[in-house]
Amino acid sequence: MRRGSLCLKTFFYRTGHGQKVMGKGMGDCGMTVGEAFGISDILRDASPSSRAEIMSFACIKRYEKGQHVFYDSEELSCFYIILEGLASLYKLNTLGEKKVVFIYGPGKMLNEIMFQDLPVSINCEIRESAQVLVLSKERFWHVMERDPGLTRAAFDAMALRVRRLYRQMKNTTNAMKGEKRLAAKLYKLARDYGVTTDNGVLIQMQLSITYLSEMLGSQRETVSRQAKKLGDLGLIYVEKNHFWVPDLEKLSDYFKQP
Repeated sequence: MRRGSLCLKTFFYRTGHGQKVMGKGMGDCGMTVGEAFGISDILRDASPSSRAEIMSFACIKRYEKGQHVFYDSEELSCFYIILEGLASLYKLNTLGEKKVVFIYGPGKMLNEIMFQDLPVSINCEIRESAQVLVLSKERFWHVMERDPGLTRAAFDAMALRVRRLYRQMKNTTNAMKGEKRLAAKLYKLARDYGVTTDNGVLIQMQLSITYLSEMLGSQRETVSRQAKKLGDLGLIYVEKNHFWVPDLEKLSDYFKQP
């Protein structure tokens, strides 16, 4: 089945609030394009006239865990914005091993906005069942040309992505080793995706040891030992691929100490 590079108009019907997805074998996505404007970091700054035009060509597609939205070096004709669920952007090394570069939740654009007509430079895999807004690249650019607020929001999104990449490069090249790197990653995930529970801050995503090893670029066995040590120290609690951080400050102090 095609992953979603095409926006199939036959899957849609109009509602009072926008367009809603229906499709053979896909089911009802349960979200309208109109609702997407309140979720997307970029689209919420669109002018009323831009919103009306975007609703005339935007569509929503549902993806299940493990599906790819696009692959490295693929030529894309659409932009993708995740509205619900989680997606990971990753690269493969020469041995075919994954290195997760970004994890994106609702509101984030998955493929970079390109000023040049170049293939995408990363893979995008769905980690949790997701709804993704699909926008024709050519038509979206035409809207941006007439909407300075929307254009600025797009530039801001790109700038934030570059800043995050710089921080990751710094963390990769600094002296932080072993379980401190894992502690720093779990701290960041808890800050970005955590909710407070009786057991501490729960990271709201399924985190297998394999997935953590892909984020860190480490061997699975190594990450498993590191997670056990953090658990023995009382810095994390793990149950069935879910991680809790009892005390964020203590976890932060641990990986920041010399």
